[in-house]
Amino acid sequence: MKKNPPSTSTKSFFLVAGPCVLESEALTLSIAKHLVELTADLGIPFIFKASFDKANRTSGKAFRGPGLAQGLKILAGVKKRFGCRVLTDIHEAGQIKTAAKVIDILQIPAFLCRQTDLLVAAAKSGRAVNVKKGQFLAPGDVDNIAAKLRSAGCKEYYITERGTTFGYNNLVVDMRSLALMRQAGHPVIFDATHSVQRPGGNGTSTGGDGSMAPVLARAAVAAGIDGLFIETHPQPAQSPSDGPNMIPLAQMEGLLRTLKAIHEASRS
Repeated sequence: MKKNPPSTSTKSFFLVAGPCVLESEALTLSIAKHLVELTADLGIPFIFKASFDKANRTSGKAFRGPGLAQGLKILAGVKKRFGCRVLTDIHEAGQIKTAAKVIDILQIPAFLCRQTDLLVAAAKSGRAVNVKKGQFLAPGDVDNIAAKLRSAGCKEYYITERGTTFGYNNLVVDMRSLALMRQAGHPVIFDATHSVQRPGGNGTSTGGDGSMAPVLARAAVAAGIDGLFIETHPQPAQSPSDGPNMIPLAQMEGLLRTLKAIHEASRS
């Protein structure tokens, strides 16, 4: 494939943001409203994200979400009320046909990023596909993932960097990965909140350091990315999934203003 240089455009990065998992319709709409209004004010293209099912929780007893039917109903409500695109995870090929009726961007979880049947089914849905780069992959390994998507007819896809396994219960981010994947012609998103996870670090749940997520987000924007992925919640400590990694909703405005300024300075 012909390699395209990273864009030097001053056009804003886009934001993929929302809670880790759908909890209630009221909370979902409240978070979406806040983010839609904030990004509109800042001129940042916005995609709302939330999961209807967290199928890869550390503990089998952990909250997974409302399920496919109820989750899609809530996400359809977000689209109808706010007019933004929506993104959610799919874990099985059998979920795709139903999800694609509502969802604009189907997300392949990191642990499933090389599952050929799942990738091909998502590509054939006609929807955009976002693939979380597995914690076990080098940047060049995503070329094969992209090839699977393109060969199945996918016209719009993204590769999301979310850190690489380093020893036990820890992830590190090599910022070179962002440049290498973009130089190979792939649209790249950086996941600031999952990159500060400590997988399984709390025994029956995943730990993390959400205070470091803004640090990595600033570095990624300066390095050059197409999109930024952030999980946020009004009260992260009360979130049933990934609370330790999240950025409090009240801090999003200040962070996004800083990130926009970094983006504009680095592209000027």
